[in-house]
Amino acid sequence: MNTAPVSAPGSAQEASDHDQRWLTAGEQRVWRAYLHATTLLEDHLDRQLQRDAGMPHIYYGLLVQLAEAPRRRLRMTELAMNAKITRSRLSHAVARLEKNGWVRREDCPSDKRGQFAVLTDEGADVLRRTAPGHVAAVRQALFERLSPEQQKSLGEIMQIVAEGLQPNEAGADLPWLR
Repeated sequence: MNTAPVSAPGSAQEASDHDQRWLTAGEQRVWRAYLHATTLLEDHLDRQLQRDAGMPHIYYGLLVQLAEAPRRRLRMTELAMNAKITRSRLSHAVARLEKNGWVRREDCPSDKRGQFAVLTDEGADVLRRTAPGHVAAVRQALFERLSPEQQKSLGEIMQIVAEGLQPNEAGADLPWLR
């Protein structure tokens, strides 16, 4: 994830790279701080959820989405889209959640190829027991370190980044379409 130039200024490669706009030193510091922080945060949340519920953060997010969905069910394609993961990765995750008894699959009556992921009562219980520790971990790792103004700014910044990356055109190469 290093975004530093491959060739040093003045090298033979520079002629073909002259139009490349490299990150400034300040941008490089921000980028690396972002990567460092998000990697550590994801690891922190994964470790907390593994310890408390024996699941990675991505599985917790899937359970939350199902818990918030009408009748605790979502089409697999919609679940993949919401989680921003490939259908293959979702299928693997749902298989593991099924093995634990936390999710079940149901065929879609209106589409022979479609399936729903459904949160089971056992899955809802696991989520209910796990949520307080997860919220405490998020609060401790992120929100308690930021002032209310910084929290607001972070939210606005992340919204701008997300909106800029969300493709609008049909046929875009999106994980949940793979």
